[in-house]
This record gives sequence, structure tokens and C-alpha cells, in this order.
Amino acid sequence: MTGTEVLLPLRIPELGPYLGRIVSGTGRMPEGLHLDSVRLHLATRIFEATGEARRLAARENRRAAVEAIGRRAWLAAWDEAVTSVGSLLMERVRAQLDAEARAVRLSRRRRRRIQPNAAAARAAAARLGSAGAGLVTAVDDLERRALHAVVATGLEARAMAAWQDALRLAGRRLEAAWLALEDEAKRELGRWQQQADSVATWRRPLWPVLVVGAGATAGALWLGLILGGYLPPPDWLATLWSEVVQ
Repeated sequence: MTGTEVLLPLRIPELGPYLGRIVSGTGRMPEGLHLDSVRLHLATRIFEATGEARRLAARENRRAAVEAIGRRAWLAAWDEAVTSVGSLLMERVRAQLDAEARAVRLSRRRRRRIQPNAAAARAAAARLGSAGAGLVTAVDDLERRALHAVVATGLEARAMAAWQDALRLAGRRLEAAWLALEDEAKRELGRWQQQADSVATWRRPLWPVLVVGAGATAGALWLGLILGGYLPPPDWLATLWSEVVQ
């Protein structure tokens, strides 16, 4: 077997520099949302997948190695991050709406009605997840190149290099997806802020008070006219009065 027919070593590149601000921090956290724990967990998931891929590659388990850092690993880490951000966002929205509703003394029934329901939470999660469109394209390309890397010999050195480049690109696209996710979370908060502002300006309607007041005034005037002799009392009132006098 010639040197060109020997399988090339399966080397997984360092991905930390390509994850960029997922590792270093973005410094632009959406107001009221603390996402650092989610961001760092996302980076950790990728580093763990990279470590597992290196361990398997060292044992010459090449196919399992490329799968460990393949499409499924990237998308699982991303989906977990989106779910976590969505949960934190909905918790903040619910807390803010409830606080505003209590401040203006909304009834418990009304407070329940203004809270985001399951459909609204799913729609918000879908909008957050859309930030990863570029990542999906990158990891699809990574998947296509993975099998060529598994069997790459000296004659297919470009195939190995292309797979490694695809891994680096996936790292950059994940960073871009995270930044887009932060932006989308900020927009989502803005959408719900409008509802919170609407709740904060709510005032209890005055018409029930006016109706009761008008009724009481009319009743008092009617009774005064009867007692003043201007109107004849109805039979039931005359009977009641006679019973009281007796």
C-alpha cells in the first residue's frame, strides 16, 4: 500500500476561536434577560462533542468520530439553547404582565386572560428558532462532507480539508445564529412590552359607578317628592308606612 492510499489522520480543528462571542460574551444582553448561562452551556455542548470526536478518532473509530461532531450534535445544542431562551423569555413576560395587572388591580380572571397561552409561546419559540437558518445550511454541508473525510486517503487530502473547513464554518454560523437569537429575543420582548404598557394604562370603567349613582339619585328624588306631597305614594309604600306608624 502506497502512502497515498493510507487513510489520513482524522484531526478535528480547534473550534473555540470560531465560536467567537459565544465563548467570549457579546456584551449586549437583551434587557431583563440573563442569557449568559445559556450561551456558556451552548459552547460547552460543542466542546464536549469535539472532545468526544477526538477520543473516538484516537481509537480509529472514524465514522463515530465524525458523527459525534456532526449535524445532529450541532442542531441538538442549538435547539436546546433556543428552548432555554424561549423559557426564560416567557417567564419574564409572564412576571411583567402579572406585575402590571396587579398594579392596576385587574381581577384574577383578567390576569389569566392577558398571559401568553401555549400557542403564543410556540409562535415565539418559532421566531427565536428562525435565527438558526444559516446554521442549518452550514451543518447540512458538513454532513455531506463527513463521509468523504472518513475514507479520505492521501489522494483525497482536499476532502479532509473541506470537512475541517466545514467544521470551522459551522462554528462561525453558530456564533452568527446566537447573535441573531439575542436580537430576536429583544424584538420579542418589544412585542410583549406593548401589551404590558397597555395593561399599565388600564383604568377601571366608570359606567357602573355612574349607573348606580344615577339610580340612587333618581330614587332619592322620587322619595322626596312623595314625602313632600308632590306625588301620591304607591300602594305598597302607603301600606308599609301605615304598618310602621301603627
